[in-house]
Amino acid sequence: MRTLVTGATGVVGTEVVDRLRADPSGPGSLTRVARRAPDAEVTTWNIGNEPPPQELSGHWDVIVHTAASTRWTMSRAEARAANVDPLRAVLSLADRDTHVVHVSTAYVGGVRAPEDLRGAEFEGYRNGYEWSKAACESVVREEHGGPLTIVRPPLIVGRRDDGRIARFSGPYTIIHALVSGLAAVVVGDPDGYAEISPVDEVAEAVASAVLAAPPDTPRVEVIAGGGGSLRLSAMIGIACRTLNEFRAHHGVAPIEQPPFVPPATWNRFFLPLANQYLSPFQHHAVQLLAMFQSYTSMSSPFEPTRTVHDPGTVMETAVRHWAARKPRLALAQPNPWTLLAT
Repeated sequence: MRTLVTGATGVVGTEVVDRLRADPSGPGSLTRVARRAPDAEVTTWNIGNEPPPQELSGHWDVIVHTAASTRWTMSRAEARAANVDPLRAVLSLADRDTHVVHVSTAYVGGVRAPEDLRGAEFEGYRNGYEWSKAACESVVREEHGGPLTIVRPPLIVGRRDDGRIARFSGPYTIIHALVSGLAAVVVGDPDGYAEISPVDEVAEAVASAVLAAPPDTPRVEVIAGGGGSLRLSAMIGIACRTLNEFRAHHGVAPIEQPPFVPPATWNRFFLPLANQYLSPFQHHAVQLLAMFQSYTSMSSPFEPTRTVHDPGTVMETAVRHWAARKPRLALAQPNPWTLLAT
C-alpha cells in the first residue's frame, strides 16, 4: 500500500507518522511531505504554490492531509491561500481509488462569533482558520470522487501519557498568558464546555482510518469529550494548580488565578473603555486571547464518535510537560497590567 502524509512534521502529522510506523500491519510505503523538510527522508513541497515534485506522481492508495495553517488571525484571502488552495493541489494527486483522510476541525459548525471576532467576514465562523476548514470540507466532498474520511479534532494538546507534542501552539497560548500575567482576566463562561484532545488520540483516529478498509460513503470521526468534557473553570483551575506545583517545587511564588468575565460584558463594556489605555503589546494580547472566547465557552459539547476520557488528567499532563520544556516561562514573575497615562 502506498501512503502519502502531508504536513508530516506538524503537530498532527508527526504523531500520525509515528503511529503508522509503530503498527505491525503498517501502511507499506510511507511518503512524508512538508513545506520545510528537516532531512532527506521528507519530501519538500510548498503545497499550493508550486507543482508537486516528480516523486509524488503515480497512484496513491491513501493520502492523509494534515498540512494546514492553524493561525486564527488570517484574513479570508490568507486562509484560502493557506488551506483551501493547498487542499486542491493535494487532491490533484488522488484518483477515484484513493482513500483521502482529511484532518479538519470539530469547530466547523459555524457558530456566530462576537462582532469583534469578525464573524461577518467569515460567514458566521469564528475566524479565518475555521472558515477555511469548513470550505475545505466542502471542496473535498465535492471534488474527490473516491473514498473519504474526515477527522474532526477539537483543541489539541500533548500526548495523554507524557504530554509530548511537536509544537506548542493553540491552547498553550492560554498557559503562557496565565503565567506571564497577560491574562488579567479570563473572558468566558466558567460553566462553558472547553473541548480538548491529546494529540495521540487524534493520530489514532487518523491511523485507524488509514489501516481500515476504505469507506463506501464519506465517514466523519469527531474526537471530543462530549458530556464529560472540561468546563472552562476546571480547565483554568487545573492549569493554575499544575503551574503552581511546578513553581513550588522550584521555590517560586505561585500565580493567582484570574477572575472570569462574561464575554458579553467584556466586549460591550470593559474592552471599549480599556482600549484607550492599553499599550500596543497589551492590545495585541487582548485580541489574541479573545480568539479563545467561543472555543472555551461552548454552551453544549460536541457529540463524539471517539470519546476523550478524563480530559482533566490530559490537561494536567500537558501543562506539566510545557512547564518542564519551558522552565523560564513557567517560573517567570508575572508582569501585572498597568494603564498608560493619557
